[in-house]
Amino acid sequence: MTLTQGITQFNQQDFYGCHDTLEAIWLEAIAPEKNFYQGILQIAVGCYHLGNDNWRGAVILLGEGIRRLADYSPHHHQVNVERLREDSYQLLQSLQGIDPSQTQTFLSDPNFTWPQIDYSMTE
Repeated sequence: MTLTQGITQFNQQDFYGCHDTLEAIWLEAIAPEKNFYQGILQIAVGCYHLGNDNWRGAVILLGEGIRRLADYSPHHHQVNVERLREDSYQLLQSLQGIDPSQTQTFLSDPNFTWPQIDYSMTE
């Protein structure tokens, strides 16, 4: 399991698969790297919750992931952490502005986009 694999899964909206991949890395990581992987994991799980109509879980996990990644901005391990945090924060703010029962309507909006992870193999 690699970070690249987890990022690919994230960007393909396979948030459950991303969680499994990054959790395996996170369990083996040492501090402070653990927080980096956990932050991405929490954003992925927040997106997973959103896709499953769990507004509360999405809001909580997006907020936790954004907070956890703050120390890794702007880039870490070739990941554009700043963009991931910004995209996730925009999603979080949008979610906080809707009624929790409207997640499916929110997701079906043609302007809706999931957060993406910009990743380069070289720095």
